[in-house]
Amino acid sequence: MRASGILLHPTSLPGRFGIGDLGAEADAFLDWLESAGQTIWQILPLGPIAYGNSPYGCLSAFAGNQLLISPEELVRENLLPAEALEGAPAGPEDSVDFPSVIAWKDQILRQSWEHTRVSRPGHILDDFEGFCGAFEQRYWLEDWVLFAALKRKFNGEEWFTWPRELKLREHEAVEAAKAELSAEMVYQRWVQFLFFRQWDRVRREANRRNILVMGDIPIYVAADSADVWAYQRYFSMDSEARLETIAGVPPDYFSETGQLWGNPLYRWDRIETEGFTWWIERARNNFRTADIVRIDHFRGFAAFWEVKNGEKTAVNGRWVTGPGMKLFNALQHGLGRLPFVAEDLGVITDDVRELLYRTGFPGMKILQFGFTADNEEYQPHRYQTNCVVYTGTHDNDTIRGWWPEAEDAIKRRVMDYTGVPENGDEIEWHMIRTAFTSVADLAMVPAQDVFGLGNEARMNTPGKGAGNWGWRARKGDFTKERAERLLRLAKLTGRKPYHPA
Repeated sequence: MRASGILLHPTSLPGRFGIGDLGAEADAFLDWLESAGQTIWQILPLGPIAYGNSPYGCLSAFAGNQLLISPEELVRENLLPAEALEGAPAGPEDSVDFPSVIAWKDQILRQSWEHTRVSRPGHILDDFEGFCGAFEQRYWLEDWVLFAALKRKFNGEEWFTWPRELKLREHEAVEAAKAELSAEMVYQRWVQFLFFRQWDRVRREANRRNILVMGDIPIYVAADSADVWAYQRYFSMDSEARLETIAGVPPDYFSETGQLWGNPLYRWDRIETEGFTWWIERARNNFRTADIVRIDHFRGFAAFWEVKNGEKTAVNGRWVTGPGMKLFNALQHGLGRLPFVAEDLGVITDDVRELLYRTGFPGMKILQFGFTADNEEYQPHRYQTNCVVYTGTHDNDTIRGWWPEAEDAIKRRVMDYTGVPENGDEIEWHMIRTAFTSVADLAMVPAQDVFGLGNEARMNTPGKGAGNWGWRARKGDFTKERAERLLRLAKLTGRKPYHPA
């Protein structure tokens, strides 16, 4: 089915508390999306962020980001006194001041737990108990809450710097930590209960409007995460929990020296021996929060770039064969249908193309990459229907930011292909129209391109260590005129489903 949608992470929503959240502004965005004839809302990973604030470097592949919990929703449900909202960090309107937001959210969430524990409104504590004991949480919740409690005890230090007996999860040390930190662990369970309660509500609201949520599953997890701490045997580490090899990509469009991500690489042999259970549960959790899931760095399942720990760049790495179809067969056996979108960007070789073909997943086409040559692979006349076309992704500059920096030859091809005038007037809408009129089943547009914003609104610059992930939309960006323009395009190009009266 032909469809289209908008890429906008919840942290980028407007709101009065310094960061987008899962309250009224999420509902308002869904209303706007529906009025614009869009049926897909794409988000980035929803996990708890760590250093650098990146949703691709979360402290857990399963837990939810506490910063997204809506204070107003807590007040509405009588899970927080209204006066707690006084003194909230307003922060800049168009970006997130992460340090102040993190400190304030922790304060009010702890206040929420104390308020609820004492006042016991309605059946909320029964719901909380049911959440903690539910099937969906059985694989990850207890590892996460202990990890989070220990993180707090050790002032946020990385787990591999903890005392050796805790770092290596010696039984007596772990049991002693559970006893010592039991109160903090209850609070951490409460935070997860609140997150999933609110996210489930928002997803229901999306589905009620015939909008599907597209989530995102990074191929790798952060070294400093509950997942690596709890499942050290699944990662390239020695017996003292030191990383042996790390992930990255070789030199490419984004970087002349490649990208050295630093994530631990998987021991796929051990994961396979245990039936790919960790990956099955991880995917199950992602399908719990989304209707479709984009798999980041899909090529790493065919072959991945391995770099010895200690290298300064990713240049001196090597390709190593990945799990291939064995993983996806196991996922299908465990979960059934797999509504994945494969992020098949970067150095794409025949083995990656074969894996994509065998899975049947749609791949990705980026318009910004389509004009480096004539008849280039990313130009729409080269597409097959089973793909997703983007004007750009979270890793690209906005169209308005990209255009002034593009080479003259690239600009000439764009002008010839899209009809944009030489002065670049409304370049973003020419590119949006090009995406919508393509044969790709799904066309996705970052919200920044719909709003006509420049590089001040870029979400992420790969290889840049700070200053990413903070962009926020303003309420005034979501205009009726822009929604109507998207709606006309969606109808014209067959991307708005027709529902006869």
